[in-house]
Amino acid sequence: MKADPIRLKIALFGIFGAGNLGNDCTLQALLHNIRRCVPNAKLTCVCSDPSETALRYKISTCSIREKPLPAIKNKMLRLLRRIALGIPMELYRWFTAIAALRSMDMLVMTGTGMLGDFGILPFDLHYDILRWSIVAKICRCKLLFLSVGVGPICDPLSRHLVKAALKLADYRSYRDGFSRKYLQRINFDTKDDTVCPDLAFSLPRALPRPNLPSEGGNTVIGVGLMAYYNKRGSPSIDETVYLDYLKKIARFVGWLRERNYKVRLIIGDFKYDQQVRKDLRLLLGEGDYENGTIIDEPASSADEVLTQLATTDFVVASRFHNVLLALALGKPVVALSYHEKVESLMTMAGLQAFCQDIERIDVDKLIDQFTSLVENAENLKPQIARRTQDYRKALDQQYDRVFVIV
Repeated sequence: MKADPIRLKIALFGIFGAGNLGNDCTLQALLHNIRRCVPNAKLTCVCSDPSETALRYKISTCSIREKPLPAIKNKMLRLLRRIALGIPMELYRWFTAIAALRSMDMLVMTGTGMLGDFGILPFDLHYDILRWSIVAKICRCKLLFLSVGVGPICDPLSRHLVKAALKLADYRSYRDGFSRKYLQRINFDTKDDTVCPDLAFSLPRALPRPNLPSEGGNTVIGVGLMAYYNKRGSPSIDETVYLDYLKKIARFVGWLRERNYKVRLIIGDFKYDQQVRKDLRLLLGEGDYENGTIIDEPASSADEVLTQLATTDFVVASRFHNVLLALALGKPVVALSYHEKVESLMTMAGLQAFCQDIERIDVDKLIDQFTSLVENAENLKPQIARRTQDYRKALDQQYDRVFVIV
């Protein structure tokens, strides 16, 4: 018997509203499926940008943490401010979280790359996750980690924070086998946990538009771009890796154009991927952009990136959710992997032969992989459709199970 939909109050925690379009797809999927399972549930989002998220999704929001104070260069002034404001500010954060969760029935921790340290430091998001998890227990609020990805976590302190938060959960599931095995390797007990696909596979069927025609009747190749610098996910003074990636993408796009493919550039993060678009344009020149054979219309929302992917015939992408959403739309994909989660996703889809490490791209091999993808498309498409349908069923079962446990 389902819980009373009028009484159920659910808070969703994630990096939403910050420009990552894949994360916003996760939020859309959650909102749709919670409303399917628990009509009239009261939903709140604890997120990175409350104003943007509230405006876009028409739900109540609050911030994971308040915006940091302006930076101070003087070390002594910085220390004095930390002493004067540090403890009161931290107490304020705890009381704010308690106020947000005291009437909630459930706090749902989502994926959105939170439980690895790709671009995350211990006292940033990992500490925030632990704080909100502890507050959930203080407020007698059910705590769920739902289809989350975990690891790698290189920093020992981050490992302790993440494990402590996970240990408080009433329910845990991981989006892939890699995450579960990684936790086992760092001595976290997962025997009662499950593996269930990434939440973005449960987007409502009305959103993806897999039957949109290709641009102008041409075969369209979606090329997903990423501002990639290193395995830690932070811009480096040494841009060698980034420039090498950029040059190889430019060479591959040039090869596609020589064979009269139309190219649509796809981004996955509206904030961080703008520079790579501009740098690629400088390398390629203006000709193909001006005659429309390279389409460069950066998406600014989850719906837009889905629509753009739907107009492609094949996809070569770097960002995790560009790969995932292409698969969800039934598109054959070659992945340039920056993280174990991408490799795991491709393996789960039976496409491990079409994956390369982003830091060791072999363009000749990429061309061979792409050629093979095109040649085998008629066999691969039904395989992809079956896998994604299985993922949807597994996620439907998970939603039906977890949203009746309050």
